Amino acid sequence: MSSFVSFIFFFLFPFLTSFKASAQNLTYLNAVCTNTTTYSKNSTYLINLKTLLSSLSSRNASYSTGFQNATEGQAPDRVTGIFLCRGDLSPEVCRNCVAFSVNESLIRCPNQREAVFYYEECILRYSHKNILSKLSYDGSLIKKNTNNISSNQSQTDMFMNLVSSKMNQAAVVAANGNSSRKFYTISTELTAIQTLYGLLQCTPDLTTQDCLSCLQTSIKGMPLYRIGARLLYPSCNTRYDLYMFYNGTAIRTTSPPPLASPPRQQSPVSTSPVTSPSLPGKGGKSNVLVVAIVVSIVVAVLLFIASYCFLAKRTKKTYDAEPTSSAGDEITTIESLQLDYRTIQAATNNYSENNKIGRGGFGEVYKGTFSNGKEVAVKRLSKNSRQGEAEFKTEAVVVAKLQHRNLVKLLGFSLQGEERILVYEYMLNKSLDYILFDPAKQVQLDWTRRYNIIGGIGRGILYLHQDSRLTIIHRDLKASNILLDADMNPKIADFGMARIFGLDQTQENTSRIVGTYGYMSPEYAMHGQFSMKSDVYSFGVLVLEIISGRKNSSFHETDNTQDLVTYAWRLWSNGTALDLVDPIIVDHCQKSEVVRCIHIGLLCVQEDPVVRPTMSTIFVMLTSNTATLPVPQQPGFFVQSTPEKDPLDSDQSTITKSVSASVDDASITDLYPR
Repeated sequence: MSSFVSFIFFFLFPFLTSFKASAQNLTYLNAVCTNTTTYSKNSTYLINLKTLLSSLSSRNASYSTGFQNATEGQAPDRVTGIFLCRGDLSPEVCRNCVAFSVNESLIRCPNQREAVFYYEECILRYSHKNILSKLSYDGSLIKKNTNNISSNQSQTDMFMNLVSSKMNQAAVVAANGNSSRKFYTISTELTAIQTLYGLLQCTPDLTTQDCLSCLQTSIKGMPLYRIGARLLYPSCNTRYDLYMFYNGTAIRTTSPPPLASPPRQQSPVSTSPVTSPSLPGKGGKSNVLVVAIVVSIVVAVLLFIASYCFLAKRTKKTYDAEPTSSAGDEITTIESLQLDYRTIQAATNNYSENNKIGRGGFGEVYKGTFSNGKEVAVKRLSKNSRQGEAEFKTEAVVVAKLQHRNLVKLLGFSLQGEERILVYEYMLNKSLDYILFDPAKQVQLDWTRRYNIIGGIGRGILYLHQDSRLTIIHRDLKASNILLDADMNPKIADFGMARIFGLDQTQENTSRIVGTYGYMSPEYAMHGQFSMKSDVYSFGVLVLEIISGRKNSSFHETDNTQDLVTYAWRLWSNGTALDLVDPIIVDHCQKSEVVRCIHIGLLCVQEDPVVRPTMSTIFVMLTSNTATLPVPQQPGFFVQSTPEKDPLDSDQSTITKSVSASVDDASITDLYPR
């Protein structure tokens, strides 16, 4: 697929798929786990919770109405649960979202008695308290577009007034039971080319007054100066944007009464001009005057907005933007990602050597600090990259849309001449190899943390392979591409070599081998064949490295063996698998858990990719002690010569090896539908 077609397809793809959600493309937003009260394993509360979740996700639940509540057990171990699906989605999508969120709930909040799980398509909530028909603001979530509506304060104020007025009018309609679901959408034309879209919803168990109060509070809490924003509470949620983000064909979308008309019911929070009621005997003249004033103001507002949009499209100016939030920003367009080059240059002190925190096969990484205090990691790609501007932008937006807690979040990018810059969230503890392979630092990684890191990497790869809207093969999973946040949670980074698979595609061949020796599967390193099972092989090597605390490449001159995989297989075959374990943790770990992880690692590195487990199976193996593991077969031994040295790579192991010069398969992300 050509880069131009890829570029165009990327923008069409979300619109073609946004209303065909399934368990594979649900969008996770956030989880709020209340730590004030917890439960223990095998407790009565946990048994009741599991029964409740099973009930909410059963086929007998009310998916057609999009709302269900249930209670299980007796006090003090009683648990109450609710799910609410977005009102414009089908019962099938609702069922998929509830089932998926139920499966994830005990992983995201493993021992909390009270939790709220926010997805794009549904909300799941449970608590030890009585939450039925009760208004709650605890555990809110706000998300916003990175861009302001205008740099002109007057235009911004007018836009905010207009959004507030329209949304508050719609809140009255939603709360008063325009439908039994307490759900309402608006579509209001701002200019000939711009429309305001809004969505408001309460849990149907709320009273009219509680629903209205919740929606009003939500509208007040949104940053209305942004191009789009949303605020979610456990009891209600509101959202507005300048594109149709909901399924307009599934609902009857009507607008509230026009702003120019006297409202039939006064909005509870109105930013429209206030007029006095007409006096007796003067009603006709007073009403004409009121209408004239209001119409004039509306016309002025629309002219300002139209002028702004025209000038913005004509100049295509990129403002000096800085990332403001790593968790709440909603990325919808390339423009919302593009950052000013001078701002990035200043943040890194002109790419000072003192700010450099890493090097890789595709460029150097610097720590940057913006004027608002936000710390970021700035990746400055090599200038000899053959990636074109369109492809670079497309890849940046693809990576930015990958939203998962175990993937490093891309905050933006910049293009300036030959400069290609990627800006990521900053990871305090750098990369896994920085700590794991340093004798002075690896003591920070006890077995519990290592086990959590293994699970986190597994969840991230599972998301790339199965749960994101695109099937993505990373192709360069290694310890230096696993970053650690302040709590040692792992985040997969560096998607410069990633490839996107098409619908039902399972394998692809390439004549340009990119990746790192030792982590590459044999079929990829020798024949250029890569698939999800290639990433599985790399994951297996990572698991063995995390358990042993040793680099795969550290075995060349010792242990009378060639690599870690060979060494681990030899110990397993001899019945001495625990000899692989890092001496630092061997006396302070659950040995059965460690042996199980070694077993899983060896299953991942089997020579035949067909018999390697999928990431979904691996995740079950990691999280369930009852799952039976097959006997591993012989690993894929890759006899390598001295690796080609890449001057841009710190460990000189990342290579780009052309098997045949007849095909130029550059390491960029091509787009294919899933």
